[in-house]
Amino acid sequence: MKSLYRSLFIHNSIDGLREGLSHFSGQSRIALLLALSPDDPIHVIDPQQLLTDHAPRLDELYRSNTSWKSPPTALASMRSGDIYPAEDPELTGLLAFGGHSNSAFFQMWFTEQHPDLCSSGPTLRWLEHAACQLAQDMALSGTMRNSTSGFVLQSYAFHAIRDYIVDQRNYLLGPDTQLRIYPTLDAVLGISCTREEGAWPCGRLAFVEPYMLLRMDFIASFPRMEQPSLRNLRHCRKFLQAVEHSGRTLVADGRSIVGITCKPLPPGSLVADFQGRHGFLYLDDESICGFEEGVFNSSNRTANLVQFEEALLESSLPEETQLKLRRIVSHIVRHARERKHGCTLAVDLRHIPRNLAGQSLHTPLDLQDINNLELATSLSKIDGALHITGNGELLNFACLLDGSTVPGENRARGARFNSALRFTAAHGDMIVIVVSSDRPVSIIQRGIELTARCEWSPLPGFAPQPPSLESWLKE
Repeated sequence: MKSLYRSLFIHNSIDGLREGLSHFSGQSRIALLLALSPDDPIHVIDPQQLLTDHAPRLDELYRSNTSWKSPPTALASMRSGDIYPAEDPELTGLLAFGGHSNSAFFQMWFTEQHPDLCSSGPTLRWLEHAACQLAQDMALSGTMRNSTSGFVLQSYAFHAIRDYIVDQRNYLLGPDTQLRIYPTLDAVLGISCTREEGAWPCGRLAFVEPYMLLRMDFIASFPRMEQPSLRNLRHCRKFLQAVEHSGRTLVADGRSIVGITCKPLPPGSLVADFQGRHGFLYLDDESICGFEEGVFNSSNRTANLVQFEEALLESSLPEETQLKLRRIVSHIVRHARERKHGCTLAVDLRHIPRNLAGQSLHTPLDLQDINNLELATSLSKIDGALHITGNGELLNFACLLDGSTVPGENRARGARFNSALRFTAAHGDMIVIVVSSDRPVSIIQRGIELTARCEWSPLPGFAPQPPSLESWLKE
């Protein structure tokens, strides 16, 4: 029965962590290495094959090397459920946190390091909390607590951001600080959802440690009894209009807005940069996370063009030309996402570009010229695709992409996406980038969406025993 309980709460923890990180950072996978005692082999729980490509490195770290089996000297005096951090294995493209504890001798949690992360800090705090939860579950195995860890981990985003900010501010300013982070984060989300005459908030609001306010140079400051309270979101939203589209910043002490400044902020300041429907949260100059319509997320809103870069690497184009194409495509995609209009870019890798049905130009536009690139960005709003040659010239626009039906079409994605699938299936030397009006970016080549992700849906109540690392490495 004890083994069944362990399998159950391990399964619940992994599933809850995966759900939470998927809402915070986009589709995410989770893997866990676990050894209950120094004599046990490491077990691998990896339902979505996150670690498959890292098998040689894992073999080197945990099978050929037994140093992980040596308990830290502090372990004997640690309380049940406490974690002594272990060294990060530093696997490419993955974030990891793990350690030793009395109840679970060794554990190491892994998830993907998404290319558009504002900061890896909140995600690492999330993994740290998962490790602590598992250690406590192991210590209390067989109790009703086993069913709660998955729910706790699933809704930990707000707390992960707070934990990371507190850790960083303690490092910068010391532990004795007065700025309370939870009310500050509540105020940021509340203001982000508050419109003024139909307009979304714009401008910067900084939260400064109270004792540092005396050192600041204000353009304007407010008497103590007349300072807008951060609890009054409507009042704060109105004051934010004073710093819209300017170099000025509203300054708050964690309870109320105290003034307006255009000077540099003191160290340890938390800054909310409202940019309409979305915004970003900074600690000094470090981007912590984004927020949109009342929800925090990890995205820096930069388009993920990794698959496009990989497809270029497989082509015969010179490295300098590849770099030029990446800059051109990145610029057009970024503007399309910011302006929230769909567009399609057809990148032609042939030495002699093919003819596409669309609006032709007397002379191709060299997109290395910033004026031509801005024009191409505007032309991308017109229905149809931009036809970009391998040397970075715009040959046509408003091009029609057609072809025969292919497997993998998705009626939910619309005509732009499915036309690109059909077209690239018939023309293997074309790469098509599709930007949807609701921001997703798809890279398509040879009739396949290179950015597609396979989601894992476990059967209800299914909690298999984890295989050993040896058996996993032999597969």
